[in-house]
Amino acid sequence: MTMPLRILMTADAVGGVWVYASELACSLCNAGNEVMLAVIGPRPRPDQLRPLRGVRGLQLKITDRLLEWMDPAGADIRRAGQMLRSVADAFEPDVVHLNSFREGTLNWSAPVLIVAHSCVQTWWRACRPGQPGGVRWPVYCDRVAAGLSAADAWVAPSAAFRDLIAATYRPRAQGTVIRNGLTIVARVTAKQPYILAAGRLWDEAKNLAAVAAIASELPWHVRVAGETRGADGGDVKAAYGHVESLGALPRPALLDEMRDASIFVSPALYEPFGLTVLEAAASGCALVLSDLPTFRELWDDAALFVDSRDRNALRAALQSVCRDDALRAQLQAKARMRARRYSQRAMVSAYLRLNREMTASPTRMPPPRFPHPSLPCPLPNPPPQAGEGMVGECAGAALELAV
Repeated sequence: MTMPLRILMTADAVGGVWVYASELACSLCNAGNEVMLAVIGPRPRPDQLRPLRGVRGLQLKITDRLLEWMDPAGADIRRAGQMLRSVADAFEPDVVHLNSFREGTLNWSAPVLIVAHSCVQTWWRACRPGQPGGVRWPVYCDRVAAGLSAADAWVAPSAAFRDLIAATYRPRAQGTVIRNGLTIVARVTAKQPYILAAGRLWDEAKNLAAVAAIASELPWHVRVAGETRGADGGDVKAAYGHVESLGALPRPALLDEMRDASIFVSPALYEPFGLTVLEAAASGCALVLSDLPTFRELWDDAALFVDSRDRNALRAALQSVCRDDALRAQLQAKARMRARRYSQRAMVSAYLRLNREMTASPTRMPPPRFPHPSLPCPLPNPPPQAGEGMVGECAGAALELAV
């Protein structure tokens, strides 16, 4: 009989990391383990917190500390580190599961797992030309590299992104691929003749402006779900006049849109995995995706691929799928079938195996002292991302205060 684990897991509520972390935390608890979910960055919305209510073994800590890409120079890292260490001292985890990088350099007493969901340097190279300088970003990059090298293990959700992180930061250990997984409840419903896209409209990596630019030339209506107001407070909704902007939807409402939509399009310039694509595929959408290594790895022969920077090709692909009933039905069936590979059960089992391997080692190496040997990092401006309850309080009580 295996003993339950106590896992301290960080998360952020800005993007797909929240869906990943909250669902993984709930599943680990449902398997008999205990999870302390420590939220870094902006507070989760009430609809994001609602699914966590009543999950036995799940505790919540909202830190109000800055995300590392919002604090590239590390001004907040001392306070963030002190808070996380106080949470760890009270919770006494068997494993520390970090969905960020720089906290890997803290002097943890338990084995540390880092999961690489995205990073500024790889985002920049995919989205912006040139190599402008900036004094803050080398510090950020050094901390990412140091965190990866300090961790006992690190994971990426796709082989393509694992290899990219390894080439960029040269961590001492080889990364493990554990693909993200979800379980979407199927609902029999007639598909409606419209195209759906989803993502933060202000994030240039999502490249949703390409969809808006061709929307008036498509035979079907285009709906876009996602936050329109960026980190600087500016609203970009006016730039998307040819599409119906749905705004930021609660996840159940977004899944309803996916169940109704016939086609899901993602012309992303950068995508380490793409949870929204998995959600759309599991909901029976035909997929039109940018030809990225990650998407090819995950969806080859189950989607139509286009050059993300070729709007003519994007328009032609979407027109073809709208007009060709047989092609659309084939893509829908293939996407739904492929989505079954990326199940929540498989993801949870993989993480539990890795966690038990990590806890089997009685000691861990102390983290290397910062700074890490400098890496080239030509990044001047923070790009957007691809997430005060009392320590030790139960999830129900903490969520009652937050909601």
